[in-house]
Amino acid sequence: MQDIPGVQNIVAIGSGKGGVGKTTVSVNVAIALSRLGNRVGLLDADVYGPNVPLMMGVSEAPLTDGDRIRPIVKEGLRVMSMGFLNPGDKPLVWRGPMLHNVMQQFLRQVQWGELDYLIIDLPPGTGDVQLSLMQSTKLTGAVVVTTPSDVSLEDARKAVNMFHQVKVPVLGMIENMSYLIAPQSKERIDVFGHGAGRKTAEVMNVPFLGELALIPEIRKGGDTGKPVALEGPASEMAAGFYAIAKMVEARCAEVSKVSGPTMSVSD
Repeated sequence: MQDIPGVQNIVAIGSGKGGVGKTTVSVNVAIALSRLGNRVGLLDADVYGPNVPLMMGVSEAPLTDGDRIRPIVKEGLRVMSMGFLNPGDKPLVWRGPMLHNVMQQFLRQVQWGELDYLIIDLPPGTGDVQLSLMQSTKLTGAVVVTTPSDVSLEDARKAVNMFHQVKVPVLGMIENMSYLIAPQSKERIDVFGHGAGRKTAEVMNVPFLGELALIPEIRKGGDTGKPVALEGPASEMAAGFYAIAKMVEARCAEVSKVSGPTMSVSD
């Protein structure tokens, strides 16, 4: 198992199922970490449904230096995605060995440079891409995204157990789409129920990193390539992502004290 030279912390953000806003969380937390003063890379490992280019407002293809790929730099992040190499609506029909090879390219042949955090947006589920990443590089830890619904939580538990099984520390669980604030009355509406994410985290003995509201502006920001985290920590819509980013910083520091950092930037 190899480290990525220059990268101090590698954090995978995953979910047991699709549709829980995992990529939205990955993009906004990566931006928040950057705005908090860190050097941050964002790897879109969801090769079958790469949405990071759309959410980051990037359409150009990366350049190469020989056999090395230059990541796209946007909003202070170094970004790499299969969406840059296979744009548009053309489906990617690949089997396991090809997925493993492209993951190795993204990890080893991209010029990530010196990073405090490399955020990896995993595909949903517990399949080949996840296993390839975890078998080939040392992750600082993983974050699991869920919604409060029982269906989502059932699959989130599988994701947590997968990370435990392969000895990847679970930094915590995030409950996305946790509630909705009615525009007129300002009443809190628990669309998918309330408190189940926190309770699940407690039962599974993993930290609960926080709740994120179901806010239309978050969806609009992703659709238009202007994530709400760009508005800064003072923004009501972005504050939750900054709070989670700070907890991710703290959890990575805790894990590094126990196991040592993934890689020293001075190495």
